[in-house]
Amino acid sequence: MNASSDPFAGAPDEALLVAYANGDGQAARHLTVRLLPRVLAQATRMLGNRTEAEDIAQDAMIRLWKIAPDWRQGEAQVGTWLYRVVANLCTDRLRKRRGGVSLDQMADPPDGAPSVAAQMQTQARMTALSDALAQLPARQAQAVSLRHLEGLANPEIAQIMDISVRSVESLTARGKRALADLMAGRKAELGYDDDEPE
Repeated sequence: MNASSDPFAGAPDEALLVAYANGDGQAARHLTVRLLPRVLAQATRMLGNRTEAEDIAQDAMIRLWKIAPDWRQGEAQVGTWLYRVVANLCTDRLRKRRGGVSLDQMADPPDGAPSVAAQMQTQARMTALSDALAQLPARQAQAVSLRHLEGLANPEIAQIMDISVRSVESLTARGKRALADLMAGRKAELGYDDDEPE
């Protein structure tokens, strides 16, 4: 199907959600194709576990479909709302998990993956980061994740968290300091001495 015959090509997320709420299944497919990869990537970065991330992404999309009939146009962007839901679900999962990721929970490496040693080091770093994030106050962890793992700008984070940009800056700065303190004694163990010049 080319763009000219596709009524949803280039349509804003909100228009697709409203069309779905009005019974258009094709709009839901378009919105899923557009949003699911971003949601899954966000959850994977926050959790460090593909299987858990898939559960979170599915839960977040189900929540989106459930609220579609009540969506208030112009109040929030669909993507921003979804980021907030995923961040909250991941924070809850990290809080419950605190014990870390076991070997049987690790995702299978993709084809063409780095060496086993590099994969283990990457997994150890992600686990250490997830554990450290879980020890932060929830709002700090969410701000740090959205800023430094998701790469979002402070104004967008402020909208997602429903706080001021100044509060985002404060939460992010405090969260980074706390993470640095939590991770300080683990640099050599996690192989960061090899990555950074002295």
